[in-house]
Amino acid sequence: MKKSLFSVFATALFLLSLTGFSQKVKQPNFIIILADDLGYGDLSSYGHPTIRTPNLDKMALEGTRFTQFYVAANVCSPSRAALLTGRLPIRNGVFGTNSANKVFFINSTSGLPKRETTLPKALKSKGYQTAIVGKWHLGSLPEFLPLNYGFDSYFGIPYSNDMGKESFRTSKDGKPILSTENPPLPLYRDSKLLETEPNQDLLTKRFTTEVTDLITKNKNKPFFIYYASPFPHVPLHASPDFAGKSKRGLYGDVVEELDWSVGQILNKLRELKLDSNTFVVFLSDNGPWLMKSLIDENGGSSGLLYEAKASTYEGGMRVPAIAWMPGTVKPQISSAIATSMDLYPTILKWAGAEAPANIPLDGNNIADILTGKSDKVTDIVYYYDANNLYAIRKGAYKAHFKTNPSYSQKPAAEHNPPLLYNLEHDPSEKFEIGNKNPQVIEELTAAYKKHLEGVVPVDAELDKREVRK
Repeated sequence: MKKSLFSVFATALFLLSLTGFSQKVKQPNFIIILADDLGYGDLSSYGHPTIRTPNLDKMALEGTRFTQFYVAANVCSPSRAALLTGRLPIRNGVFGTNSANKVFFINSTSGLPKRETTLPKALKSKGYQTAIVGKWHLGSLPEFLPLNYGFDSYFGIPYSNDMGKESFRTSKDGKPILSTENPPLPLYRDSKLLETEPNQDLLTKRFTTEVTDLITKNKNKPFFIYYASPFPHVPLHASPDFAGKSKRGLYGDVVEELDWSVGQILNKLRELKLDSNTFVVFLSDNGPWLMKSLIDENGGSSGLLYEAKASTYEGGMRVPAIAWMPGTVKPQISSAIATSMDLYPTILKWAGAEAPANIPLDGNNIADILTGKSDKVTDIVYYYDANNLYAIRKGAYKAHFKTNPSYSQKPAAEHNPPLLYNLEHDPSEKFEIGNKNPQVIEELTAAYKKHLEGVVPVDAELDKREVRK
């Protein structure tokens, strides 16, 4: 009898140890939440005085809030391609050649090159369930939709929410005019057209429900969810629960509903006890659409940064970014320099997946920054506009070799010697200091040239597009 009890006790201890071991080696889940055209200064945790974002603020308190986080491009399509491939647009083929074709339009005949190994495709090799919810914008023909790039499911729109019937162009006097040239905005479920011209007031709620349902559905499997909100890109839409509630007007309503959406996702993770095993990161695809603020206050704010979307100044490519994984990601405000391309190798490492062989990545594994073991992984940022390298940052200093305001129709101004700014002292890029720092100019110029020598632009044949007239 004693022997039998001892055997039972020993067996129980063994099973408990196995349970503990399985919990320790359980694969983490990943959720990337990407806002569209959200400015560096649009969240209350980043200094906005009237837009209330309590859920993102709490996420920032519990995780890492970056103050010097960059995206790889100043507009939508190339920024998204870089996020999903860990590679600069000049390497992955989504970059365009001028301001007119930097993004895919409804009549574009290509998309993200199939040769690229996307994040979901790499994760599937380790058994991950992968999904995209929201805006794709990396090709709208059937062969370029998300299920061709490693995603198991897709619920969303193929391009920006202003490319449907509710599309506005600007008249010569600066007033928006409703365009009727585009076909209705499509909403897809996987590869099938679900409906056209969906009520955009309800999109945030519908997409949020989709994400939380996916979490519940896959709670016992490792999953990767890419939630690419179409907002606060114009046209702005908020549900009746949020419309008219913000002191910042409709733009604030939209951002506050996006904050609610993030809160619903984090709450679902807590409810299912997946929070400590799920890495969540929130960021924007580029800076705010400043032109829309000038016309009708429908664009966001760059905060203390200069300029906005479509420029290579800080306001165009430095974005709000918050990482969260209780027990793993350190609660901190990090001034480390990081980019959206860093998410690719970081996530693959945590998932135990291999990065594609013999393909240069432009991202770095920033796990040591996220866990508080280091405050630096790299100190270089490259600022491309289409296929042209306009500026480079190394450490505190940024050199502009070319400059152009957002959406300017004029040729870029070239600077020889380049304009120099100390971003740690002057993030607003107000005070040019090149004359006082010739050695820094020399160092950054050398780094600029070395980078260009090592980059082989993708064959232009792979980037042919028909641009909307």
